[in-house]
Amino acid sequence: MVPIAVSNRHVHLAPEHVERLFGRGHKLRNLRNLSQPNQFAAMETVSLIGPKGNIQNVRVLGPARGKTQVEVSLFDGFTLGVKPPIRNSGHIIGSESITIQGPRGQVTIGEGLICASRHIHIHTSDSETLGLKDGDRVQVRVNGERGIIFSNVLIRVSPNYVLEMHIDLDEANAANIKKGQCGEIILIESHS
Repeated sequence: MVPIAVSNRHVHLAPEHVERLFGRGHKLRNLRNLSQPNQFAAMETVSLIGPKGNIQNVRVLGPARGKTQVEVSLFDGFTLGVKPPIRNSGHIIGSESITIQGPRGQVTIGEGLICASRHIHIHTSDSETLGLKDGDRVQVRVNGERGIIFSNVLIRVSPNYVLEMHIDLDEANAANIKKGQCGEIILIESHS
């Protein structure tokens, strides 16, 4: 069984954007650790400004990354007036533009706004046990009041990961998924 975590809208910032949004020399401050090792929800929040609307109090996740990436749900995209492509995290080339407002400034990124693909983080040892490799796609069954089968779930393998499936808030709400719920990998999908 795979624990399920619901990922709300959030922002990963490059170091230069941390400084532009929060001030010179600013470093992200840990509010609370996340389930994946060395990842944390920062104390800092920003606003997202789109052509048709904005979303305030969007959590920044740390530590800072090489490139700025904004992850929202499809409904958030509707609110902002943009159409974020569904992408694997880190695959931002050709994605949507967005303006990020912080307390000390703002930055407009030409690309980097995505709706993250549903995925499972798997530790290397678990991947061997389950017979899965990085980049595989699987189906995951979730039982409950509104039982569902998620397809096209990306497998991400690293010795730095803890076993956990990530879905966005829209998906969790549609399936009535509760905190602590688990899913079962039922099929490895072929993408040849």
